[in-house]
Amino acid sequence: MAPIHVLVLERDPDRRERILGLLRGAGHHAVAAPDGEATAEALSLPGFDTLMLDLGWPDLDVARLREALAPEKPAEPESLDHAERRHIASVLRHTGGNKRRAAQLLGISRSTLLHKVRKYGLND
Repeated sequence: MAPIHVLVLERDPDRRERILGLLRGAGHHAVAAPDGEATAEALSLPGFDTLMLDLGWPDLDVARLREALAPEKPAEPESLDHAERRHIASVLRHTGGNKRRAAQLLGISRSTLLHKVRKYGLND
């Protein structure tokens, strides 16, 4: 299974560290948000596959989180370059950085992939 990117909002520090440890131990990328405000801001950025949150968080602004998850006004479409960069980065994460396998999955030559990696600054 490919690693997922998880944002964790948990107020109990011990429980938060256990959750992060379990997720990271399973090969996933997990980060903790310090509070509800930071969680809402993080959700407005691309990159997280899953949100794990403590609904009992005292300053949790559920309305803002809902808006971040499903905004009323759709976001402006991204550029083709940005979409290509994001997709190539995702495939490289999936293959663990194996460029030959990534090129195969993308249906392009390895040299084309290497050119795009340099173009988009995706070097390790």
